[in-house]
Amino acid sequence: MKANVGNTEKVIRIIIAIVLFSMWFFLEGNMRYIALVGIIPLVTALFSFCPLWTVFGINTCKKQ
Repeated sequence: MKANVGNTEKVIRIIIAIVLFSMWFFLEGNMRYIALVGIIPLVTALFSFCPLWTVFGINTCKKQ
């Protein structure tokens, strides 16, 4: 797995994950489980790898 998520994008993904996780407290019933979608941006930010970016050939990491 080669990193393809840059630092700025990591921060954005973590913020999105926090927003999605916070929906757990505002939604009622089974709709709460939509908040668990926040796992995806959180994991991709922590591992600096997004499989979808690989498919589209996108790389937001700085060139080394």
